[in-house]
Amino acid sequence: MKKALVVGSGIAGIASSIRLAVKGYDVEVFEANAYPGGKLSAIEGNGYRFDAGPSLFTLPEQVEELFLIAGRNPADHFEYERLEVVCHYFWEDGKKVKAWADPDRFATEVAAELGVSEQGIKEVLKRSAFMYAHLSPLFMHRSLHKLGTWLAPQALKAYLNLGKLGLFSTMNAFNKHFLKDPKLVQLFNRYATYNGSDPYQTPATLTIIPHLEFNLGAYFPKQGMHDISMSLYKLALSLGVRYHFNAPVEEILVENQRACGLRVQGREVSGDLVVNNMDMVNAYKTILKKQVQPKKLLEQPKSSSALIFYWGIRQVFEEIGMHNIFFSEDYEQEFEHIFRKGTIYEDPTVYINCTAVSKPDDAPVGSMNWFTMINVPNNQGQDWDQLIAKARKDILAKLSRLLHADIEKLIEFEEILDPRTIESKTSSAQGALYGNSSNTRFAAFLRHPNFSSQLKNLYFCGGSVHPGGGIPLALLSAKIMSEEIPGLKNNPGSKK
Repeated sequence: MKKALVVGSGIAGIASSIRLAVKGYDVEVFEANAYPGGKLSAIEGNGYRFDAGPSLFTLPEQVEELFLIAGRNPADHFEYERLEVVCHYFWEDGKKVKAWADPDRFATEVAAELGVSEQGIKEVLKRSAFMYAHLSPLFMHRSLHKLGTWLAPQALKAYLNLGKLGLFSTMNAFNKHFLKDPKLVQLFNRYATYNGSDPYQTPATLTIIPHLEFNLGAYFPKQGMHDISMSLYKLALSLGVRYHFNAPVEEILVENQRACGLRVQGREVSGDLVVNNMDMVNAYKTILKKQVQPKKLLEQPKSSSALIFYWGIRQVFEEIGMHNIFFSEDYEQEFEHIFRKGTIYEDPTVYINCTAVSKPDDAPVGSMNWFTMINVPNNQGQDWDQLIAKARKDILAKLSRLLHADIEKLIEFEEILDPRTIESKTSSAQGALYGNSSNTRFAAFLRHPNFSSQLKNLYFCGGSVHPGGGIPLALLSAKIMSEEIPGLKNNPGSKK
């Protein structure tokens, strides 16, 4: 049996291990941390549980597919529910909007609360669906680094509709054109943050993102987001995958221009192929430092990062739902600070994820677990201790104003995650959440392919390579990668 070695057990690394096991490979995974999941992990303390990283779940079929290819019924191992309300939005002037998952109900809600026409919203969601239909087969499901992708029938359809796919406009310009109302434009501009981008720079192609939430649906795993990684990890184990924790990889071994193994804690492990799930930039700086460096890709600007306060709040706020956004009054200035000034705006937009709304045991009775996040620049050597202290004060003041309570006095548990600790815990270059930024129309083409063009039998997956960051794209990176690898005749996984 041929052996596959996987570097890292982020969600894409776990998915890769499953796909390779199903193909008949003997798979070993080497993880620097003491746990699987990478960013998709959990934090617990004082009776509170928090999903540590990604908090929104879309395209659940990407998770289910991994169970199906292994011959398992997904419902026996992983349960989730569709959200009726995707997000609650708050503005300083007291305006509030519920983003109902049903597009028509959402349009009616916005029209009533903001006094705008429903038509603009319906048009944006219609165009979002159109873009998704034409772009996702190319940019999400296939390698951009293979000629066959550009000769496929889906590519021809995209070429014929090039002017309608948002390549020549920004997200902000697109939203202003169709939505008019500043609050509504701000609401739809927020989707740029889903891959760490700036709506005033990123191309309008990213307006495909609302389609995922409103037309396809937003979901919540019944056991929390962490259950995505844990259920898949258990599936991998059941297929015979062997995981090694606290086992940082020191080098990808190369012989005759072919990846042939790993050096792990001073010992060499041989393999027939290697899959790298570590952040691409840090991988080339460390475990691939002896190899030819893709300088153009390594030097690309990085995405934004995050500052997260995990707060145990000893009070229940009825207006707080699963997902909540408290908007800045000057959104453009906020992104100016993040991407051009490399600092944090004094009035940041605040996101609160409270899983206890749907999973009550995530907080003590009469309390809430607040995953409280703002978008911040990636780590460029800033004085983070000072920035964090100032941001914490500004966030508390904002939430106290809008929720009419002294929030600081209600905090009985706190942990903090900042760009420095994101980088150290997940090997994400500069603590950037999504690898290279998507602030140009060419960004999609400036992601590392899912295979090495220099070394045979070396493959890549994860949020820092094609097709990008976030749970669905990371899972798709593993799928695209695995399609480059032939299956073996002895394929035990698929028979189960």
